[in-house]
Amino acid sequence: MHSSMNKPPDEQAQIHAVKNCRVIELPRIVDEKDGVISVGESQRNIPFDIRRVYYIYNLNYRHSLRGKHAHKQLEQALFCINGSVILDLDDGLHKQRIKLDKPNVGIYMGRELWHEMKYFCGNCILLVFASDAYDETDYIRSYDAFITYIKQRQ
Repeated sequence: MHSSMNKPPDEQAQIHAVKNCRVIELPRIVDEKDGVISVGESQRNIPFDIRRVYYIYNLNYRHSLRGKHAHKQLEQALFCINGSVILDLDDGLHKQRIKLDKPNVGIYMGRELWHEMKYFCGNCILLVFASDAYDETDYIRSYDAFITYIKQRQ
């Protein structure tokens, strides 16, 4: 099994080995003294129809651990719109660690991808676009069950 989990996170988000994911970069529209706007749009820079949007905040405890699951069908796009986070990705064969710290750069996470979010810094806020409404039956919440599921699908 290939793993880059022990290496320091890339300065820029890049996907090298893990399948079912890629970097998404939203445009930055700079309005001089009035700030910056970045827009995510279904089937344009977000590669699916957006059915749900949620955000995770008050991540002030650096050692919190979020995620710890995979989805059978759900697709997501994750952005760290404030602060920074380390995202560990695992497709059942390869692992990769990514640092997200730019509000317009995120990760598309497709089906069957185990993910964990950790090392939250700087009043971290995560914004997630999802391809469907919440459905508990779509979750794989045990890593061992995830590996078994992936092996059965190969």
